[in-house]
Amino acid sequence: MTSTERILIIGPSWIGDMVMAQALFMTLRQEHPQCHITVMAPDWTRPLLERMPEVDESIDAQLAHGELRLLRRHAIGRSLQAINFTAAIVLPNSFKSALIPFHASIPRRIGWGSEWRAPLLTDCRRLNKANYPLMVQRYVALAFPASAEPPAVILNPVLEIDAINVSNTLLEFGLHDGIKILGICPGAEFGDAKQWPAQHFAAMCNAMLTDDWQVWIFGSNNDALAAEAILADIDGDKIDRCINLTGKTSLAQAIDLMSVTTVVVSNDSGLMHIAAALSKPVVGLYGSTSPDFTPPLTESVKLLATDIECRPCFKRTCPYGHHRCLTEQQPARVLEAIIQLMEA
Repeated sequence: MTSTERILIIGPSWIGDMVMAQALFMTLRQEHPQCHITVMAPDWTRPLLERMPEVDESIDAQLAHGELRLLRRHAIGRSLQAINFTAAIVLPNSFKSALIPFHASIPRRIGWGSEWRAPLLTDCRRLNKANYPLMVQRYVALAFPASAEPPAVILNPVLEIDAINVSNTLLEFGLHDGIKILGICPGAEFGDAKQWPAQHFAAMCNAMLTDDWQVWIFGSNNDALAAEAILADIDGDKIDRCINLTGKTSLAQAIDLMSVTTVVVSNDSGLMHIAAALSKPVVGLYGSTSPDFTPPLTESVKLLATDIECRPCFKRTCPYGHHRCLTEQQPARVLEAIIQLMEA
């Protein structure tokens, strides 16, 4: 590639994956300072892309996650031909994700080989998982020629925060920064096999609240029940310092509010990756999944998992119904991890 490249990136549809994709955007900008980067992704990812200074513009994919819609993809591709993109990088591994760059007649179309999509790509690469054990390594490798060695250095994502937006969001929710704030993220869109028990979250929060912290609970509407279960076990004299934000913020507002937290405890979820990209100290809790493929990309992190024989199973719900990988992760261990991060 040259510095004058006009690059279309077909982005992922998950929050955590999009955060990790910033490492690719940063690498492209570092290697080709004058290139123009356009990311096509679902519109709800825009608050993330707007906080990535490497991205020049974003295009709404106008397609629901998993939707095939062959004629629609053909029409979108044809509509992009006038932009004269010189290269496309396709991050999702599906056949359908490579259709739009193909129909846009972009001369170089780069991606990993999967789902019989080689005819749609001009640079279809065979993945050696041993050389690229992390998803972020696979993303960043696409910035370099296929013959290059695996990248020795991966840049950590860094979301840019606007202080005025943060102040306005704090004012809107009647919140204050400058105090000790524990952010917790008790949900996980993947399934309950990734969700630490509500009673464990509550026990940890009660201990932190006793030490004059505030607790802010982050999540979507789908996490509201988990938040209510946590609040039900919070000591009555501490409940006023426990703020439930689940389902009440936009993604942009959640990012701004999380940027003023002191430390974040999260299940393996997109919000965990956002916290990492905001340079927050992060305690990541793993149940059925593993940090060996998609860990949060930050220096200040503690990743906790149990050592039972059936994990990681990568199932959405526990196949055995015991959830031991989560229930045996005791609050005391998480509190110890928080103390270690704060001391560091």
